[in-house]
Amino acid sequence: MATTVKVFSGQVSKYLSEKIAQSYGNELGKVSFLRFADGEFQPSFEENIRGTDVFLVQSTQPPSDNLLELLMMIDAARRASARTIVAVIPYFGYARQDRKDKPRVSIASKLVANLLSAAGVNRIITIDLHADQIQGFFDVPVDHLYASSVFIPYLKTLHLNNLTFASPDTGGTRRAGSYAKFFHTDFVICYKHRSKPNEITKMALVGDVEGRNVILLDDIVDTGGTLCKAAGIIMDNGATSVRAMVTHPILSGKAVEQIEASALTELIVTDTIPLKRESPKIKVISTADLFAEVIRRLKKKESISSLFKF
Repeated sequence: MATTVKVFSGQVSKYLSEKIAQSYGNELGKVSFLRFADGEFQPSFEENIRGTDVFLVQSTQPPSDNLLELLMMIDAARRASARTIVAVIPYFGYARQDRKDKPRVSIASKLVANLLSAAGVNRIITIDLHADQIQGFFDVPVDHLYASSVFIPYLKTLHLNNLTFASPDTGGTRRAGSYAKFFHTDFVICYKHRSKPNEITKMALVGDVEGRNVILLDDIVDTGGTLCKAAGIIMDNGATSVRAMVTHPILSGKAVEQIEASALTELIVTDTIPLKRESPKIKVISTADLFAEVIRRLKKKESISSLFKF
């Protein structure tokens, strides 16, 4: 008898989970969250999951309740005798803490990987990790998807000529180079120096953008400071237009206002994190069909390598 697939959602990702379940062809599973007076909460599956393949969709951006909620759902599914438990983590929080960049700090992304394994997860599906090597922090299979699968089709609809890709820092050079190779064009780099997190001391452009339509690429937009400063420098150097394609729209504080006041023509993001506020400058592209296709192929035991071709 074929194993049943059931998709459940944490509270912060329900908007995306519903679209994933619909794309897959299932109804979203029923789960409730009991909250006590002191703020403690308890997730509970409201249907039988014994012997089923359970897919739990939850991004783990702050507050830490989002991560704890996912861990408790994994634990509950394991104790309810689910056959397999797959955590679908559209945005893997704490990924920026992937190394010791100074003494006496935590490698939080490794800690989160350990917690997920200890809770009983069998597999991880995520998209655009801040650093590819985080996959190696897990002792279970990780399907690491790329937002290029949804960004490239949209970019083609814009019919931009004289296209150039840009990385807002040296760490994104590989990403910009990959897009440039796909579109047979050039890329440039914005070199930045930070005095402390979320504060840029100086930035310089390496490369020529004169008369070009520039696409800035990044995995995360937090305060928006880097993107806005990079966009301004690019336009000051003679670019025709500048857009940004960023996978995870954290958009902390006054980031949206800063983007609206910037030289950016458009900020293109995915729905891995819900927007705190909509803006005419922000275009959201859904990842639901991509995640649903991965679930479909895993269920049929088919290869998903074609989804990583870029």
